[in-house]
Order: sequence, then C-alpha cells, then structure tokens
Amino acid sequence: MQHMPNAAYALVLVPLVLWRVYSRIKRLTSRQRSRTWRHRTTLVFFPLLLLALCAMAVQTNPIALVGVAAGLAVGAVLGRISISKARFEQVGDEFYFTPHAPIGMAVAALFLCRMGWRGYQMITRDPTATGQAFASSPVTLLTFGILAGYYIAFALGLLAWRKRSAPLPVTA
Repeated sequence: MQHMPNAAYALVLVPLVLWRVYSRIKRLTSRQRSRTWRHRTTLVFFPLLLLALCAMAVQTNPIALVGVAAGLAVGAVLGRISISKARFEQVGDEFYFTPHAPIGMAVAALFLCRMGWRGYQMITRDPTATGQAFASSPVTLLTFGILAGYYIAFALGLLAWRKRSAPLPVTA
C-alpha cells in the first residue's frame, strides 16, 4: 500500500484544523445558548479521554502523569476564574452565557500551539513524534491537562449556574 506524501497530509489537515480553530475562537468570544446536555457531555468526555491518555502514558513514561496532574490543577483554576468572569443571562426559558474570552483563548492557543508543534514533528518525521511518544510526553499531557481542567471546571460552573437559576417548583 502506498502512503500519501507529507504535503498531501498537510493539504488535507491544514484547512480542517484552521476551520476548527476559527469555530473554537468564535465560540470562545460570543454569546452561547446554555445546553445542559453539552455541559454534562464535557464532564464525561474529558475524564474518559484523560483516563485513556493516562493509561497509555503509565506504560511508557509514568512521569508524564505528573504533567497531567499539574495541568489539571492549573486548568481548574483557570476555569474557575473564567466562569467567575463570564456573563450569564436568561431570556424567557432560555439560558445564555458569554465566556470570558481572554482566558479561554489563551488555553485554546496553548493547546493548539502544542498540537501544531507535534504535527510539525510528525510531518518532518521526527523520530520522537510517534503515536506512543505523543501520549507519553509530559509537555503534551501537561497541555492537555490544562485544557481538560479548564473545560471541566467551566462545565461544572455552568451547571451550578443553571441549577441556581432554575425556577423553583410550584407547590400547592
């Protein structure tokens, strides 16, 4: 089986990545409708992904788990700060929030820069950029830990806000 050349990979992946970056930045800077199912999905998806990455890392580089733990702590603090600076509103029965853009954009940019670097290493066939090395790199897992901690803390904050804002049941 023939492999696609590196340029072909880049030609396919770069537009996809740019589109995702644009959509992520747009979401980090604009008013969004709060949907509890999305917040709950975040609370399931990120921990599962973290467990999978940790399971791979523990086999090859247990030190990388320190990176995940540190990243989670930093991300959780950033998420709590960001949720405290977010704007919340209720229009009728609908709930909306506007994230605090600077923190969210900084977290996203950090993660995207790390993924860009790892992508560059893979395209240039750097021997340290294998799939196994990707999952066991302390810097990569630190970066992912920050992203996951941020999104988990932000989702928890959104669910807490929704719970506080929910109308009280009418009792007869």
